[in-house]
Amino acid sequence: MNKNEILKLEQENLREMRLWLKEEQIKISKDEEQLKDKIVSLRKASKGSYSEELETSTKLYNIVSKNVENYKEAYDNPYFAKIDFREYRKEKESFYIGKFGLGDMATGDEKVIDWRAPIADLYYSGTQGEAYYRAPIGVIEGELSLKRKFLYKDNDIKECFDEGINEIILKAGIGDEEGNALIDEFLKINLEESTGSKLKEVVATIQKEQNDIIRADKTSPLIVQGSAGSGKTTVALHRLAYLLYRYKDTLTGEDILVVAPNKLFLDYISEVLPNLGVDKVNQKTFEQIVMEKLKLKAKVITKDKKLADILEGKDELETKYLLNESKVKGSLIFKQMMDRYLRILERQDSNVENITVMGYKLFESSEIKRLFTKDLIHFPINKRKDEIKRYFSLKLNEKIYSVIEKVDFQYEYQIARIKKQLEDGPERRAKLIEIYDERDALKKDITINGKKEFEEYFNNWKEINTANLYGNFFENESIFTEANGGMIPEKLANYIKEKVKNNIENDIVDSDDLAAMLYLKFKIEGLSEKEQLKHIVIDEAQDYSLFQLYVVNMLCLGNSLTIVGDLGQGIYSYKGINDWNDVIEGVFNSKATYTALTQSYRSTIEIIRYANKVLEKQKNSLKPAKPVLRHGRDPQSISYETTKEFCEKLDDITAGILAEEKRSIAIIGRTFGECKKIKEATKKYSTYNWKLVKEADKDFKLDLIIIPSYLTKGLEFDCSIIYNGSNEIYSDNELDKKLLYVSLTRALHYEYLFFKGEKSTLLV
Repeated sequence: MNKNEILKLEQENLREMRLWLKEEQIKISKDEEQLKDKIVSLRKASKGSYSEELETSTKLYNIVSKNVENYKEAYDNPYFAKIDFREYRKEKESFYIGKFGLGDMATGDEKVIDWRAPIADLYYSGTQGEAYYRAPIGVIEGELSLKRKFLYKDNDIKECFDEGINEIILKAGIGDEEGNALIDEFLKINLEESTGSKLKEVVATIQKEQNDIIRADKTSPLIVQGSAGSGKTTVALHRLAYLLYRYKDTLTGEDILVVAPNKLFLDYISEVLPNLGVDKVNQKTFEQIVMEKLKLKAKVITKDKKLADILEGKDELETKYLLNESKVKGSLIFKQMMDRYLRILERQDSNVENITVMGYKLFESSEIKRLFTKDLIHFPINKRKDEIKRYFSLKLNEKIYSVIEKVDFQYEYQIARIKKQLEDGPERRAKLIEIYDERDALKKDITINGKKEFEEYFNNWKEINTANLYGNFFENESIFTEANGGMIPEKLANYIKEKVKNNIENDIVDSDDLAAMLYLKFKIEGLSEKEQLKHIVIDEAQDYSLFQLYVVNMLCLGNSLTIVGDLGQGIYSYKGINDWNDVIEGVFNSKATYTALTQSYRSTIEIIRYANKVLEKQKNSLKPAKPVLRHGRDPQSISYETTKEFCEKLDDITAGILAEEKRSIAIIGRTFGECKKIKEATKKYSTYNWKLVKEADKDFKLDLIIIPSYLTKGLEFDCSIIYNGSNEIYSDNELDKKLLYVSLTRALHYEYLFFKGEKSTLLV
């Protein structure tokens, strides 16, 4: 069958599929309406009380309603691929693969296979010939004879791409002759599209190395080192959709958390999960998570604000202190200091007395101390006290009865002595009555006051209040000195103490302090299983400190995390991660899986080659990203003298890019201060309206923007323009190398580097 015949056949199949979808949609819409009416009726009948039938009907309605949404969304593009697979000793079958599984409700037949289903793995990772996939019942072996991809345009299938072997990708890497590359035209066409204001789902173009990560097991931390443009964020989010599909009986969106670097990035990724049919997933910054847990309303000095202070700092000594402060507070050494602080608090709290009633001992101080410092040491401090109280309360009546028996014994001795000393008569009887009354009154007081004094003891042995605990650590000189143990040099320690004090007085919290603050809260108050999450994704993980990652892991049940980042973009490396082994060993006790994404899909080969010049000068052992498939124009270096000249050349570039139907153009400044100057210049000299992007922005379009280098991470643009790539702005230091590398790896299609004076030696 030739290519045209195949295309006509597939177009006819698409028409039949759409007819079926329309009929199926009508049927299930009727079911939806009937269930809706039934729920209204059952709700009225139940009058607010529990109804099993109502609960079952509601669950069924939610399923049917979701199916209606999926069928509507699937109508235009019901599937993106087809495979032919013959299972061992069975007939060959064709399977269409789409974003959602579509089945005939009446017959149970699957018309379209969900991309996350086990058999769909053949599309992503299978090779022509003998192949297998893993299903719940075991490994299914057979022969894969076709992998076909569909390109849609104008509401129809425009072209089919048949792939024999899934190794298309990467002979187009650096150093290879252009003609030797095996080209995946389907992927190439998708990559050449203009970018939008939001990150998109990519189920049709997931590559094998990405698929392996998406389908990896969730039982241990997975750390992914992904070069710029490797799709690590996209892979992490698609992995969530896969995990929710695979573990649908035990995992929901509410059990998952995505930790993102800033609100700008959260907005950028906001549509991926809903487009994959996933809802109710928490997506927050680290600062948001901690502020909510600590119930703080203070103003936060974010990591981006602190970086801006470092980049724009004029006082060298102050900048040095800022860098060292972040380094200390993000380290596991600082965690050790918090652990020492906790031991001091434990020691203070273990100076306990006997629990008594009316002078009689109920519980020995030695037993309380043993339970607190040894037997229950695995519990948080406040929880230990609760556990000791709970344990003792079970024995309280028995202890009170034991004391009463002791009182009876003591008074029996007195009574026996009086009987022995006095003859029977009025005096002896009066004396005995007095003693009996005294004994009975004491027993009554012990019975009444036993529980009261027990409660008072534990009220006085108060729970530690975590609200002011962190500030107290720096205020109490003897505690700080003991916990520090000389680990922080005196001058830096004094700087940090003064900074924390000023922040507290001004109702400000430094983001670098948040990890320690939350750690103390968890270690003292504990964390219930209900509060913990079943899976956490940490994006741009290289920008978190080891201490921050340690605390995030405490929020997770069973160490089930997906951690993605790129050390080459580690612009916060002064407090962040310089080696993934530090994370594996320090945070996860060597129990984590590490993998790397080495292909870059975002930029053209020419742009990646240009950016790799800077990457190769960094002090890390990263291999340069391998560009995939697409050639384009070489990045342009342009010298200018004045801002007016810059804007004139900028307008020429902008006009040319827009004429090619590309929309997003970003002027990237090193700092926010530089970006404000660019904004003033464009306002004065450019004919286009450029929007200045700020850290606090939550909703923005990527069309024509001015943005600081450190806010561009994770974002991509059709064209990026580096405002001033001169030697004066980007000098030979690690921070500038990473900032420039980040800036140079944002462009999909076109890149321009302006410079005033001498071009940065980082690009030589």
